[in-house]
Amino acid sequence: MLNFVGLDEQSEDVYRLLVGLGSASVAELSGKLGLPDHALDRTLAALEGLGLVAQSPTPALHRASTTYIAAPPAVALGAALSQRRHELSQAEQAIDVLAKEYRRNAVGLAANDLVEVVLGADAVRHRFEQIQLGAEHEVLALVTDAPVAVSGRENLAEPVAVARGVTYRVVIERGIMDEPGGMPDLAAALEREEQIRIAQRVPTKLLLADRSLAMMPLRPLAAPGEPSALVIRAGGPVEALVGLFHSVWEQALPLRLSQADRSDLVGPEEQPLVLVESGEQPDDVDLQILSMLLVGMTDVSVAKQLDLGLRTVQRRVKRLMDLAEVTTRMQLGWHAYERGWVSRRRTLPRT
Repeated sequence: MLNFVGLDEQSEDVYRLLVGLGSASVAELSGKLGLPDHALDRTLAALEGLGLVAQSPTPALHRASTTYIAAPPAVALGAALSQRRHELSQAEQAIDVLAKEYRRNAVGLAANDLVEVVLGADAVRHRFEQIQLGAEHEVLALVTDAPVAVSGRENLAEPVAVARGVTYRVVIERGIMDEPGGMPDLAAALEREEQIRIAQRVPTKLLLADRSLAMMPLRPLAAPGEPSALVIRAGGPVEALVGLFHSVWEQALPLRLSQADRSDLVGPEEQPLVLVESGEQPDDVDLQILSMLLVGMTDVSVAKQLDLGLRTVQRRVKRLMDLAEVTTRMQLGWHAYERGWVSRRRTLPRT
């Protein structure tokens, strides 16, 4: 965390310990951290050079009894933090200038500037990660069960982008759930609050960043079996691919972790993770409640009719609304018909 001032993990551990203790001798630090003398001496010398620690003015009889005092973090790190802010501000200004220049010249860009062919596994992997790390607001993705160059577990850019506040909406092919490690990877994504849906078939692998940049695979153009991809910046094709994503998204079923198994993420070996498709969740009681509400019965009447508690009925209705991803009961009724949870029955006229 403090690598911006040049600290490695070991140096940060020593400094944090001294901050917590206020001061400590070399012998105390060595005992608490378990570092060999030469490594601790080298680390303390580096921290002194950065102005983060200082030796106590009280003379020591031998090296092990030498006491070090931590410098106040706000003072010691404040200058470095201000410098980093200044550097970031300059970098933002430079990027803004480049972006404006790019927009001015975008009209005259040649076709090969708007469409890039990426050849080779390393190049595809690099561009795939770069697009995600460059996203500012949203990443949309279609994922097939046959990775091109990067598997879900190898996609280290995804959690980094999510941590920055980028939202992810992903449609995965059902076969991914049967792959080794597939379910824990999906569970981890759901815990990061990514929105994931599942489809029997996904037409193509696709990555969209901020609805302005798209990446999709090509048939091998380099060495046999070597992956290749197309990166598209042109507005029209990208809009068409966004439309493709939404059409697949609308037909797919939401995926979620069963509530009982959320705690299992810390130890997936102990109990298996359970991933469930939200569209398959209403049970017989849910469907009875839905059908009664749709004919105009109140929650109280439904509870009495089914011999349930009022709160149980309301809780089940709220759960159904969450599964349907709607906010009103009217929307829930429409969704229930569209998903086939209930069916329309024509009432025959009496004779």
